[in-house]
Amino acid sequence: MSAQVLLQHSLDVVLAAEPAKESLKDIIVGFFHDGGLFLYINIFWFAAAVAIVVERIITLFFRYNLNAGPFMEQITKLVMAGNPDRAVKLCGAAPNSPLAKVVRAGLTRANRGEIEVAKALEESILENIPHIGARIPWLWSLANIATLVGLVGTVFGLIGTFRSLGNVPADQKQAMLSKGISEAMYNTFTGLTIAVLCIIAHLFLTAYAKKMIETVELQAMKLENLLGRRAAGETSAMDFEKAS
Repeated sequence: MSAQVLLQHSLDVVLAAEPAKESLKDIIVGFFHDGGLFLYINIFWFAAAVAIVVERIITLFFRYNLNAGPFMEQITKLVMAGNPDRAVKLCGAAPNSPLAKVVRAGLTRANRGEIEVAKALEESILENIPHIGARIPWLWSLANIATLVGLVGTVFGLIGTFRSLGNVPADQKQAMLSKGISEAMYNTFTGLTIAVLCIIAHLFLTAYAKKMIETVELQAMKLENLLGRRAAGETSAMDFEKAS
């Protein structure tokens, strides 16, 4: 046999001995196939968490979003110019914004005295503030649930594996053990990954919602002071700025 034939034969042997590389599709299919029942349960909780995050992002960043600085500047000018009705209409341009709703509640009571204005603002704040942080705490609970479900899936997979090892031939034990450990690790990985993503989303949305709530409360206080000073005889925005 020539050297070239021996070289080709050796190359063929080496290539045949190399394990075939798995494609991404094969990895994903194997992941869901070997993960077991509890992995699918965690996928359900993950879908619920994604739905909450998407809904909160759309609500907070688009439906509730309002640039407080320019908005309150316009409100101040209209109020000090003696046009509270136009200020109320301006609030109507952002009907979903909690800030606009609170400001509108105060403006509609502007001619009934400081006490009525304060009551209207407080009532509106109590009514609208909870909507800002709604469902965000669920993410923390879903993080805990996903972690626990992942651990249950891990233990369940290991228990099933070790129970089955005594009933299979020796040459099949390694494959059975490998399958059980894979199921356990897939469940652990899935649960922890979902938990981490939920916690990150919870921290981000909580911080944003807290900032929005603080803005609403601050601007409500400024509006109350503005209406009080206007009632005391300050009739220009310049007077208000000096008093501030």
